[in-house]
Amino acid sequence: MRRKKKTVYPILENVEITTIAAEGKGLGRIDNFVVFADKAIPGDVINAKIIKKKKDYALAEIDSLVKPSDKRIASFCEHFGTCGGCKWQHVDYKFQLEFKQQIVEEAFRRIGKVAIENIQPILGCEETIFYRNKLEFTFSNRVWLTREQIDSGEVFDRNALGFHTAGNFASVLHINQCFLQDEKVNTIRNAVYDFAVKNNYTFYNLKFHEGLLRNLIFRNTTLNEWMVTVCFAENDMEKIELMMNFLKDNFSFITSLNYIINTKKNDTIYDQEVITFHGNNHIIEQLGTIRYKISTKSFFQTNSKQAKRLYDIVKDFGNFSRNDLVYDLYCGTGSIALYIANDCKKVVGIEQIPDAIIDAKYNAELNEIDNCVFHAGTCEDILKEEFIAEHSRPDIVVVDPPRAGLHEKVINVLLEAAPKKIVYVSCNPATQARDVLLFSEKYAVTKCQPVDMFPHTFHIENVVLLELKS
Repeated sequence: MRRKKKTVYPILENVEITTIAAEGKGLGRIDNFVVFADKAIPGDVINAKIIKKKKDYALAEIDSLVKPSDKRIASFCEHFGTCGGCKWQHVDYKFQLEFKQQIVEEAFRRIGKVAIENIQPILGCEETIFYRNKLEFTFSNRVWLTREQIDSGEVFDRNALGFHTAGNFASVLHINQCFLQDEKVNTIRNAVYDFAVKNNYTFYNLKFHEGLLRNLIFRNTTLNEWMVTVCFAENDMEKIELMMNFLKDNFSFITSLNYIINTKKNDTIYDQEVITFHGNNHIIEQLGTIRYKISTKSFFQTNSKQAKRLYDIVKDFGNFSRNDLVYDLYCGTGSIALYIANDCKKVVGIEQIPDAIIDAKYNAELNEIDNCVFHAGTCEDILKEEFIAEHSRPDIVVVDPPRAGLHEKVINVLLEAAPKKIVYVSCNPATQARDVLLFSEKYAVTKCQPVDMFPHTFHIENVVLLELKS
C-alpha cells in the first residue's frame, strides 16, 4: 500500500503575532485566516511554516523570525527549544504574567460568558528557577540526536537520562543541567548516569520494552527532606542493590530512598509496590502550621511556596466560619481540607486515589485534626443525594479537579444541593470557564484570582469564588 504523500504548504510571510492562544501558542491573522504558531509571542513578525491546515486556521512553527518582539529575552538553559518543558524561557517574566492573565480573561469572556471586572492581577512567583519540588526523569537507550549529529555519520553514546523531547515520545533528551528543581537534583542525576554507564547497566528501550533502568523520581520539601525513587524494569536484585547502595553511601541527605520494579509496558507507578531501601517511606512538607506526609505516589502541588499562597486564597475566598460544613472534592492527600479545617465546623473530603486517602487520614492525625473525614472513590460515584443526606448539605464546597474539569454529574448534584459558596481551584481556565457557565443559572462569579505556579510555562492555576444568587 502506497503511503499518502505529505502535503507541503507554502510559507506564510510576515505574519504578525498579536495575542496568545491555547497552550501558549502565538496567534496571528492573515485576513480572516488564523495562524497558531508554536514559540511565537505577541509583537513577533514571522514567516510561518504550516504543519497542519484546516479551513479557517493553521498550526504552524516559526520558519524565520522577521522581526522579534520586544518581549523576547535570551533563554538561560542549554536545552531550551528541544526539551519539552519551559516553553516560555524566551519571554521576559513580566510579560509571561501578562500573557497568563490574558489567557484567563479570554477563557472567561469567550467560554464562560462571564464579566471579568472582579478578576485580580495574577500572583507571580518570587523564585522563577529551582521552584519545583518534584521531577521525573526517564532512562532510554535512544538518546535524541540533532539532524546534524545524525547526518555526520559519527557514532554517539545512545544512552540518555532526561526528558522526552517535544512531540517525540520515542527518544529522550539527555539533560546536563535542569533549572526546575534544587541543584542537588543535577548532582544526583549526573552521578547516577555515570555510575550506570560505568557498571554496564542497560537503559530502557520504549519500543521493545527491555532494559533495567526506567525512571528516576525526585521529591523535596521546604523542610529540606529528600526522596529519591528509582524505577527498574527488571528484577535484577544484584544490580538494584548496587545502585541503591551507591545512592545511600554518596548522598547522605536523602531521607527517603525507594525503588520500584515495574515490568509493565507503561510508566504508571500507582499500581506498583514501592519498596523503601533506606530511611522513611515518606517525606514531610509544611505549609503554614500544617504538616503533610508525602509518599512516592502522593499528589502534592509541585511548587510549595506558591501552594501556600494558593491555599491562603482559598481561605480568603471561603471566609469559613466554625459553623460551616465544607465539602472538599478531589481532595488528594487532604492538603486544602487540612489547611482550612481549623476555621470550619467539619470538612468532608472525596478523592479517587485510595493511597491519597490513606495519606490524608495520616496527615489529619499528624496535625491532631479531628474534624475531617475522607472517602475514597470518584466524585461522580460518591457525591449523590444519599451521601449528602448522610453528611448533611454543605454550606461551602471547595473543588480542585484535574485538567478535564468537573464531571457533569458533580455539577448537577452541586446545583441541586445549592451550597452558599463554591470555591473552584483549577489548573485549566478553559474547562473552569466552561463549568462556571454551567453553574451560572444559580451562581455568580464574585472573585477570580490567577496564580502562577509554573514560571516559563503557559500553565496557570486560577481560583474562582461562586456565590449563590439571591
